[in-house]
Amino acid sequence: MRRAEDVGLIDEDFYKWSFYTKLDGIDRPIHMKGVFEHLKTQKNGNDSFLKAMEGANFEITKESLLDAAIDLINDIYKEADKEREQGQHFQDTLGDFYELILNQTGEAGKNGQFRTPRHIIQFMCELLKPTLEDTICDVTAGTSGFLVGAYQYIIKNNSDEKPQIDENGFEKRTSGNLIEIGSKEEEKLTKNTFFGYDIDATMIRLGMMNLIMHNIKEPHIKRLDTISQKFDDLEKDVKYSKILANPPFTGKIDSLQTSLLLNRVYEPKFNNEGKRLKQNIQSELLFLERIVQLLKINGKAAVIVPEGVLFGKNNAYKKTREILLKDCNLEAIISLPNGVFKPYAGVKTSILVFTKKSNNSKVKWHTKKVWFYELEGDGYSLDDNRKKLKENPLPEAVKIFESKNSIIKEDRKKHFYVSLDEIQKSDLDLSYDYYRDFEYVEKNYDPPKDILKALFLLEEEISVEMEELKNLIE
Repeated sequence: MRRAEDVGLIDEDFYKWSFYTKLDGIDRPIHMKGVFEHLKTQKNGNDSFLKAMEGANFEITKESLLDAAIDLINDIYKEADKEREQGQHFQDTLGDFYELILNQTGEAGKNGQFRTPRHIIQFMCELLKPTLEDTICDVTAGTSGFLVGAYQYIIKNNSDEKPQIDENGFEKRTSGNLIEIGSKEEEKLTKNTFFGYDIDATMIRLGMMNLIMHNIKEPHIKRLDTISQKFDDLEKDVKYSKILANPPFTGKIDSLQTSLLLNRVYEPKFNNEGKRLKQNIQSELLFLERIVQLLKINGKAAVIVPEGVLFGKNNAYKKTREILLKDCNLEAIISLPNGVFKPYAGVKTSILVFTKKSNNSKVKWHTKKVWFYELEGDGYSLDDNRKKLKENPLPEAVKIFESKNSIIKEDRKKHFYVSLDEIQKSDLDLSYDYYRDFEYVEKNYDPPKDILKALFLLEEEISVEMEELKNLIE
C-alpha cells in the first residue's frame, strides 16, 4: 500500500474517503484494510465511534466488488448533497438508505433481539415526545433505531418547514431551520443527547454508523450489558430524562453475572460460605427495573414488554409490577396486536408508558390509575409478509392517548382507565384482557335444511367439474 508521503499528502488526507476512493492503479481492498488499521490506532477514549471500531476488520477482498460499492455510495452522496443545497441541513437521505440496508440484513432475531419496526418507533416517540432539553437512552440499543427516531421527532418539532405526511400517516419534516447550524441547541442535539448500550460489538458498529449517517456527530453507545454488575461499577450514577427500549425477550438467563443492585425483583441467594448461588431469572424483568433506576426523577420511558410481564403470577413478576406502580406513575399500557414482530416472532407484546416519581418507594404508590388501550392493527398486515395497508391507525391512537383525560367512558371497550385500588385487588394484574369488556355478538345461521340443500348443490357442481377434468386427461 502506498504511503501518504509518496503522494504528497499529510497522513489524515491519506485516509479520507475523497482521496482513496478516487485512486487509480492501487489495490483498493488492501488500502481499505489500512484504513481500518489506522482507525484502531486512534487512542482517544472519548471517541465512541473509534472505540466501537476496535477489533473491526475489512472483509471485502474482491476489487471489482469494492469498486461497485464505492460507486454506489458516491451516487448516494451526490443525492444527499443536492438536498443540502436545497436547505435540508438535517436531511435523512443517507440515514434512510442505511436503514434499508439494515432491514435487509440477517441481524434481526439474533439472541432474542428483534429490530423494532420503524412505524412502531415513530408511534412510541409520539407518545414520549422527546425535546431538545432531553438526554435520551436505549438500554439495548441494537441498530439505534429508537435513538434515530427520537432525533427525527425532535427535528420535526423544531422546524418551520411545511410538514409532509409519510406512509404511516405521521407528519415529517426534513430540515431544521429553527435549529441554527452551529448553535448551542444544535451542538447539544448532535453531541450530547443520544446514549445507548449493547453487548454485541457488531450491533454497536451498525448502530453508531446509523446515528452518524443521520447527522448525529457524537453518539454515545457503549459495549456494556445493562443488567450486569459491571454496569453498576461504571454507570451506576448516570441518569437520563427519556428512555425508549425494546429489551430482548431471551427468557431465563444465568444470574451470576447480573447486577446485585437489581435485587428488588430477584433477591440474590448465597451459600453458607457467602458464595453467590446460580438462579434462573427472566431478563426482561431486570431490564425494566434497570430502566426505572436509570430515569431521572420525572424522567419518562416508553418500553415494549412481552405480555407475560403483565400477568405472570410468580413473585418476581408481581414485584416488577409493584416497582412500576410504586416508583412511577404508570400512565398507559397499550396492547399491541399479534404479529408486530413477524416474521421473526409472534409473541404478544404491550407498550408501557411511565414517569419516574421516586427511588425505592416503600409505602407510597405513585400510580393512581392506569389507562389501557388496545391497538387492533398497526397499518400493516399481521402475517409474515407485513405488507402496508391503506389505513393508518397509529396517528389516531396518538390523538386518543393525548386526549384520554378528557374522554368520559363508562364501558371498557377499546380504551379505559382502571384504578389502583382495583389493580391491587386483582393481584397487580396489568393485562388489557383482564379488565376489558368482552362483548358477545350473537351469530345467525341459516336453517339446517337450507345448509344441507346448499351442500348438495355444491357437491353436484364438483361432480360435474370432476367429470370434465376426467374427459380432458383421457
